[in-house]
Amino acid sequence: MQQHQIVSREEWLVNRKELLAKEKEFTRLQDELSKERRGLPWVKVEKDYLFDTPNGKETLSELFEGRSQLIIYHFMFGPEWEEGCPSCSFWADNFNGVVVHLQHRDINLIAVSRAKLETLEAYKKRLGWSFKWVSSLESDFNHDYQVSFTSKQMERGEMLYNYNVCSFPGQEAPGISVFYKNQASEVFHTYSSYARGLDMLNGAYHFMDLVPKGRDEEDLPSTMAWLRRRDRYDE
Repeated sequence: MQQHQIVSREEWLVNRKELLAKEKEFTRLQDELSKERRGLPWVKVEKDYLFDTPNGKETLSELFEGRSQLIIYHFMFGPEWEEGCPSCSFWADNFNGVVVHLQHRDINLIAVSRAKLETLEAYKKRLGWSFKWVSSLESDFNHDYQVSFTSKQMERGEMLYNYNVCSFPGQEAPGISVFYKNQASEVFHTYSSYARGLDMLNGAYHFMDLVPKGRDEEDLPSTMAWLRRRDRYDE
């Protein structure tokens, strides 16, 4: 951690107010960006996706559960995996408490992975989550929304992720996609984001950004080398 100058309360307030002005500007710009995000054009979803859910087979339209807006977190959990991705698990730890609030604002939030439903349910129970989690194993959903890649794409290093053709270290990637359903039950894709665009969903990282050490990841072998699944920190 960098060395910090120690000053009087009066001097600290001068510096704090200077930063406050920048924070207010950032908030204003963030509001403008959010408005532009909401103003993006939409794409009608023409494909009939089918998911395995705790309620049986459900279409994408049914996942809205009576609401007009649907947020899907693309959780990295491949068909052959025994556990979900640690990073996605970190993100998912932020979901439980907000779902009921979102539902009262005409929004449904769920997670989607390619692992089998029974595998997802077991992992969900292990980590104490209550949000809805469904399997897209038998559909093209993950591939169409660019969070799962074929073996051929992997071999060629031609995965389309975060709106660029790139080489990605695995067959599964994280992301978020947003959908809207109108009164005629037509479904539209309105937004997707990947990589650092997902930071907005992780309240824990925002807490870390407040403290003197910040995320404190600069000297680690990899950015999130410190991270463990919530039930594995004591091992």
